[in-house]
Amino acid sequence: MNFPALSMPYDRIRLASASPRRSQLLRQIGVAHEVRPVDLDESGRAGESPRDYVLRVAREKASAGAAMGGDLPVLAADTVVSIGEEIFGKPRDENDGVRMLVALSGGSHDVLTAVALAKEGRIEMAISETRVTFRALSEAECRNYWAGGEPVGKAGAYAIQGFGAVFITRIEGSYSGVMGLPLCETAALLDAAGVRRWQTSA
Repeated sequence: MNFPALSMPYDRIRLASASPRRSQLLRQIGVAHEVRPVDLDESGRAGESPRDYVLRVAREKASAGAAMGGDLPVLAADTVVSIGEEIFGKPRDENDGVRMLVALSGGSHDVLTAVALAKEGRIEMAISETRVTFRALSEAECRNYWAGGEPVGKAGAYAIQGFGAVFITRIEGSYSGVMGLPLCETAALLDAAGVRRWQTSA
């Protein structure tokens, strides 16, 4: 049985992302959605901090999704891993992925996920920041992890919800944010926009 709709005028949204993890997380909180990925240049800009970068890219994704037309609110997100001002995005290849994992080994890093919701010509934003600590990793273990395919397409070259969970000794913040969509912040944006959640048929 679905929870009462109350005054929520939107029964579904458009997700401007091809990420199966973000779609899974929306289903977890009962948000019906259609998937319409956008393709844009995610290159960083000179002097851009990790926080500024992730907010900008999420906003650009939402804007590009809204430009496709339609009346549904458009949700977009972007995630980066960072140590200080250094951004660890999606690895280009095995060597790049192993380089990232070795850099994260035995220390703590930040995972920032920005969420943007476009509706009726406006874009509202939220950001989640989580501190993740890794145990020490050997290069051989990093290469073996890469060979399984999981790090491909993942910020920082690991997946907290997958095999990469064995690297993590501590997390301070949002688990779902590290996965790619912080549910507390996302739900607040959706509630403010009048999007219905907790639908059992989502």
